Amino acid sequence: MPRAPLPLNALRAFEAAARHQSLTRAAIELCVTQAAVSHQVKLLEERLRVSLFKRLPRGLMLTAEGEALLPVLRDSFDRMADLLDRFDSGYVREVLSVGAVGTFAVGWLTPRLANLRERHPHIELRLSTNNNRVDLAAEGLDYAIRFGGGAWHETRAERLFEAPLSVLCTPPIAARLKTPQDALSHTLLRSYRGDEWTGWLEAAGLPTDALPPQAMARAMMCDSSLVMIEAALQGAGIALAPPMMFERLLASGEIVQPFQIYVSRGSYWLTSLQSRPETPAMRLFREWLLETVPS
Repeated sequence: MPRAPLPLNALRAFEAAARHQSLTRAAIELCVTQAAVSHQVKLLEERLRVSLFKRLPRGLMLTAEGEALLPVLRDSFDRMADLLDRFDSGYVREVLSVGAVGTFAVGWLTPRLANLRERHPHIELRLSTNNNRVDLAAEGLDYAIRFGGGAWHETRAERLFEAPLSVLCTPPIAARLKTPQDALSHTLLRSYRGDEWTGWLEAAGLPTDALPPQAMARAMMCDSSLVMIEAALQGAGIALAPPMMFERLLASGEIVQPFQIYVSRGSYWLTSLQSRPETPAMRLFREWLLETVPS
């Protein structure tokens, strides 16, 4: 025969009395009489067939059974309160943790987050940035947006779009660039990938040996396109970065693209662990993100 469910009021009365070590203070918190709290605690003790308190002249002291029950109840009540707090407009608010390459987060994702919030107000997005090195499991991420070829161990990867690289620099520097080869007389800003500038020069129709060793020797390596563009803004050199990630700077004229020459070294991908089941929030975010990307 199944056991009757534990009475919630009695559990709440016990938790409050144990926390305050006082029936009187528990009654004040619960807006009932002291006798009501005492009655509920007694009902629980009878239901469990144990004593939960030792009654002392100046308060209460938990028995071993009470000490075992209290932390479990606290955790359960806290979890219920947290879940109820997440209800919003008839939906349960779902936390979604996304890690993204900083360039993508700033240049593409954040300008569109207002639309995500409007479409799915119950999704509580937690966004972190990285420089393309991320551990989904260790960081507790639902998704990671990465740049590369799409092959990561034990990971699902859905291609978002290519982000071709091109020369970006300040207007004064651009005024001195008459041909692509003129870029080599300036400090080159590059990522950890060593072949990007060679690839861009090839796309410009220059021979593979057009990049002199001294040009690479004085090149400045940056760990992200965001850092690279900031260095370019300060006049430190010429960046090779994806123009579509810096549309606002291009529109303002702070940065210009002197040549319509591009080289591609990968795409942005939406990735998740193969072992991670897709939650409703993950599905809605993925569908929304795929709607925003260029076809």
